[in-house]
Amino acid sequence: MFDLATPSDPALTARANALDGALGGATPQKVLERLLDENFEGGIAAVSSFGTESAVLLHMIAEVDPRTPVLFLDTGMLFPETFAYRDELQEKLGLSDIRVFTPDVEDAAQLDPESMLWSADTDACCGFRKVKPLGRALDGLGAWINGRKRYHGESRSDLPVVEADGPRIKVNPLANFGAQDIQSYFVQHHLPLHPLQKHGFSSIGCMPCTSRTLPGENVRAGRWRGTGKTECGIHIPGH
Repeated sequence: MFDLATPSDPALTARANALDGALGGATPQKVLERLLDENFEGGIAAVSSFGTESAVLLHMIAEVDPRTPVLFLDTGMLFPETFAYRDELQEKLGLSDIRVFTPDVEDAAQLDPESMLWSADTDACCGFRKVKPLGRALDGLGAWINGRKRYHGESRSDLPVVEADGPRIKVNPLANFGAQDIQSYFVQHHLPLHPLQKHGFSSIGCMPCTSRTLPGENVRAGRWRGTGKTECGIHIPGH
């Protein structure tokens, strides 16, 4: 229903591959310095969930250009602590252009009037709460930045640093970062932790579909636990 997939044209794919070839081994900071200065028709923006690891990428972006648009998907089911963390990071990092996107009111009324769709069809719930709003958020942009990392495993294990994604380029500056890199960066730059991290949450999305992670589990094991689902849909190729 909310499939936003659009095949990438050969020219865009060639450009993404050339950028990945040039930047695949570069530090995240170098990737951002280069691509935030790149001429993308329609511009470039970052997408952030303001989750447990988000401060790393946002800090790097702020050091290059704090005016970079940051797109935030308010699904209507996020933890209150996530909003508090967003506001804390915005102030601390000086991010001046956070743009909030929400589900369509008519979609919510038609598809999920009782706000319980998550319990019956997680894909449909993510579809109108995240995938469709992201489509609106990215409309007209030539490129977008996200915080995925290979160490998260599953479909993220072979992430390139730069890739073609439908009609635009997707940038994964932290693809090469591991868990220790994330932890060290937080300490080095005195970044605040998400309030729920101390309670055992290692990856945070919507309240109904997020649980604590047990010692030794994959960092994203608490997302959609027991369903076999590992992605909300915004990072499925072509979305």
